[in-house]
Amino acid sequence: QVQLVESGGGLVQPGGSLRLSCAASGITFSNYNMGWFRQGPGKQRELVATISRGGITNYLDSVKGRFTISRDNAKKMVYLQMNSLKPEDTAVYYCNAHNAQLLSLNYWGQGTQVTVSS
Repeated sequence: QVQLVESGGGLVQPGGSLRLSCAASGITFSNYNMGWFRQGPGKQRELVATISRGGITNYLDSVKGRFTISRDNAKKMVYLQMNSLKPEDTAVYYCNAHNAQLLSLNYWGQGTQVTVSS
């Protein structure tokens, strides 16, 4: 059974930082590209950051320079370090795993709430 479990969300003031974690199980982690998506109130889900099996990263323009995605294949973990948070970063953040070769193998976590507010 595949599970992606996010943690680390919460309430933070503008300018603050949070680190999201995603623990994967039930997959051969090194075969998967990993990503973080978010869905804000009344908005569509959007891609925030991705990291390939080989460690190549890509970011949504609005988070470049503020967010950093990383992965630990030995621990089957993916992280999202979020700095200089803004109110517009408020959203539910979802971890995603998609197989690099079998595109039909695509999994989601349950999401973790991030609220940026003073």
